Amino acid sequence: MPKPFITLTSDFGVQTQGVGIMEAVARSINPEAHVIHLMHGLPDFDVLYAARTMETLRDVPVGFHVCVVDPGVGTARKPIILQVGRGDYLVGPDNGVFLPAARFLGGIVKAVEITNQKYMRLPVSPIFHGRDIFTPAAAHLSRGVPIEEFGRALSPSELISGPYEEARQQDKNTMDAKVISINKFGSLHLNITHQAFDDFCVSLGSTLTFSLGTTTLQIPFVTTFGDVSRGKPLILKDDYGRVEVALNQGSFAKTYPIRIGEDVVLRKNG
Repeated sequence: MPKPFITLTSDFGVQTQGVGIMEAVARSINPEAHVIHLMHGLPDFDVLYAARTMETLRDVPVGFHVCVVDPGVGTARKPIILQVGRGDYLVGPDNGVFLPAARFLGGIVKAVEITNQKYMRLPVSPIFHGRDIFTPAAAHLSRGVPIEEFGRALSPSELISGPYEEARQQDKNTMDAKVISINKFGSLHLNITHQAFDDFCVSLGSTLTFSLGTTTLQIPFVTTFGDVSRGKPLILKDDYGRVEVALNQGSFAKTYPIRIGEDVVLRKNG
């Protein structure tokens, strides 16, 4: 049998011992697992950015995926496991962080609340569920423990809503979207899938009107950054299934101040 994949994602800084401790917990339960650090140092408490990050699991082998971006740790929010259509298990807080990823991974097949202390690291800290609940659950799942063993079944309707839905077309020429992440280069990623953009029928090389508050720009839809002059804006399909707005060799977010979560409008010209 191939070794199972466990991924760990968090808003812990890369210099925190919490990252290594979670890996150690996973390996202590399943020494055969591949433990992959998908991303740490996510923006503090930013469930929206974390949800976008979890979408990128589509490029990771089927596995057991922990996300610890959990501003409600220790409160009434539930610790959960979602089994999705592709075969993965998503383990973390019920704060909406997994809902966009679940759409990318085939939809929710089963959901449970983690309550069985047999599969926790005891005593459970009220402020480090990544170590004591989420990582142990992923590791036990990777050893073949059925999801039903961890606690009561949840209906998808009981789960906290995701931090964003998919972009919506107002009409055949207008699409309402949201900024769901800003990368280190200052490029924006929107909640528009490649398929939705194809359905919007934008021709490669055509220009779109991009509106954010009082800022309005004319931006071409191109294949890659170098298709426009240095410092010029562009729209392209990113490498994780969404639409990106960028400057060639510059920061769009610094040039046109914008924050994660803000709404934008794209309009076709003509």
